[in-house]
Amino acid sequence: MSTPLFVTPLWLDLTAVGIGAIQGAMFAGRMKDRRIDLLGVALIGIVVGLGGGLLRDLLINQLPAAMASNWYLPVATGAALLGMALQRLFSRLNPLIIGLDAVTIGLFGAIGVTKALAYGVPEVPAAFVGIISAVGGSILRDMMLNLPIALMHVGSLYAVAAGVGSALLVILATLRVPITIAGISCVILTAVIRLLSVRFGWSLPEQRAIGSWPRWRRG
Repeated sequence: MSTPLFVTPLWLDLTAVGIGAIQGAMFAGRMKDRRIDLLGVALIGIVVGLGGGLLRDLLINQLPAAMASNWYLPVATGAALLGMALQRLFSRLNPLIIGLDAVTIGLFGAIGVTKALAYGVPEVPAAFVGIISAVGGSILRDMMLNLPIALMHVGSLYAVAAGVGSALLVILATLRVPITIAGISCVILTAVIRLLSVRFGWSLPEQRAIGSWPRWRRG
């Protein structure tokens, strides 16, 4: 095990968990076509808040942070209940929520990459850990709700934004840039890409059948 590059402040990790839990509960609460009780809404919020960190720690073979501290579960639970109780208020603040969501993706990605590097994971797998940390909560949410995985569909740039930000952090860390600066850069770049994709409707090209691609005419 290598010497840790950077120890993520507990308050920062808990902030990301709390915002994720609020968003998860709001997402579940807005689903009118499914009969989800209050406990179910709260559980979805908790899973979204803790899911990315859980998958991150499993990938690097470490005890999940949520199981190593008394703070994670209460914060995730309280935030999920808050998101459920104040759903109407938060819905009116949708632009703010979108902004917080973008920052949260960056935070989870940066925390995932730095923790992976600290435990000796090579650069490329460390970037992958960052991506999984950023999108893991939404993956588990969709699986629990039996929904198509959102990030696999046209219009979602969650994974792309997280991937670009995580790659930047790895590159900066390799160049010996202070890890705090590298982490902040990762969060900013990830958030900017996510916000621009929402603002301008950016998405990756849609998959098409091979036969549907235009054929070049021979001269």
